[in-house]
Amino acid sequence: MSTAMDTESTYSGYSHYSGHSKKAHRQGRDRHKSPRSKDGSRSEKSVTIQTPPAEPLLGNDASRAEEGQDDNWGETTTAITGTSEHSISQEDIARISKDLEDSVGLDCKRYLGLTVAAVLGLLVFLTPIAFILLPQILWRDDLEPCGTVCEGLFISVAFKLLILLIGTWALFFRQPKADIPRVFVFRALLLVLIFLFVFSYWLFYGVRILDSKDANYQGIVQYAVSLVDALLFIHYLAIVLLELRQLQPMFTVKVVRSTDGESRYYSLGHLSIQRAALVVLENYYKDFTVYNPALLTASKSRAAKHMAGLKVYNVDGNNASGQSRAMIAAAARRRDSSHNELYYEEADHERRVKKRRARLVVAVEEAFTHIKRLQAEEQQKAPGEMMDPREAAQAIFPSMARALQKYLRTTRQQQYHSMESILQHLSFCITNNMTPKAFLERYLNPGPTLQYDRDRWFSKQWTLVSEEAVTSGLQDGIVFVLKCLDFSLVVNVKKIPFIKLSEEFIDPKSHKFVLRLQSETSV
Repeated sequence: MSTAMDTESTYSGYSHYSGHSKKAHRQGRDRHKSPRSKDGSRSEKSVTIQTPPAEPLLGNDASRAEEGQDDNWGETTTAITGTSEHSISQEDIARISKDLEDSVGLDCKRYLGLTVAAVLGLLVFLTPIAFILLPQILWRDDLEPCGTVCEGLFISVAFKLLILLIGTWALFFRQPKADIPRVFVFRALLLVLIFLFVFSYWLFYGVRILDSKDANYQGIVQYAVSLVDALLFIHYLAIVLLELRQLQPMFTVKVVRSTDGESRYYSLGHLSIQRAALVVLENYYKDFTVYNPALLTASKSRAAKHMAGLKVYNVDGNNASGQSRAMIAAAARRRDSSHNELYYEEADHERRVKKRRARLVVAVEEAFTHIKRLQAEEQQKAPGEMMDPREAAQAIFPSMARALQKYLRTTRQQQYHSMESILQHLSFCITNNMTPKAFLERYLNPGPTLQYDRDRWFSKQWTLVSEEAVTSGLQDGIVFVLKCLDFSLVVNVKKIPFIKLSEEFIDPKSHKFVLRLQSETSV
């Protein structure tokens, strides 16, 4: 208990509460408003992709308020408790209701598609069994006896239906990764094909077998076997269209994040625009570093300061042109030296980061050395007196907490790491006997979004903006945009060029040579 209290007292500057006034809330709300008038006049098509449920990316105002804080926010922050006032406008209410309507529509569309597919699949598997059982139920006495060949066909139908059931489960019964805005064209075509196929079989069965009460039972069973064989071929066609067709790379896409310009390249096959967008988002969460808006505040404040340095006053309106030109020239000369300010700011920031990084590395190494010493002492004690990894992490965390806190503040990563997440990571490293370097890897280098808290940093909803229909296939030169709350991903599609290889034959005898030595000597 004392260890936990020491941990919380040492790390008290790490967690804080930030109070927002009504004006700040209104400004944050206005900043996130979408320009409806501009988007409505454009010719682009905008649709929505919903990823698995999570909180919006950087959707809380608390993380935004941390951007403007000074370097000593942990020591100077005042915690205020009590009730807070919030205001909401009619536009916010309309936007919230629209989002709810869109989510309800997507859920209804998804469940409707699943229901149709399930009913059709059940009809497919029950049809061959019904073809075999209906004659036995309706005109059993008029049927010809089923011989050995007919009984063997029963075994064939049973095993083929089992194979078809396993293949259908492996191909279609998967947990959906996202809600796409439009239907999957190939899957819809397969469903229509299966429906027409089963319907035609039922139509022929009703006209030629049920009406006439055919007595050739072996022929009826062979008819059911032919249906199962055709369904197996349709399943093979589904594998080719849904899985194999997209494996061969045909396009290269460049994905650029709009805020900081970070980019990646990916190779894709024959996919529609909406499915290519899903592949891009899946790779984004594991390849791109987590979006940190705090790193962009320095450049914005510097640009605002230089823009504010240009001020022209016209008092009486007479002979102001010459004075204005002189002031503009002076301001331009001042701005010419802005690169020096940028250079020294970056150099000072790098120096502080290196110094605090060195302090953090030394503190963590000393803490892990203390852990090894404690482990050696615990081995001499009774088994019931040994500390678990959680207690060991709480014991050594105060010695490194301040150095880690300052380093995260300097690199502007404090909003990504809570005290509880650090303790969990530390106990994980102690459990698996990991080195200090392995523990620090998460904090020294910003990782992808998957490395951080899923419920906080995952975007719940993405908007796909494309001039082409999202169900159309990828083509050379297509550009589409994936937008979320704070930034957007610009995707540029290029076709892989056709490569022509030629062969050049090398004669093996061309590598042979003759070394001739002269017999002349200096004697």
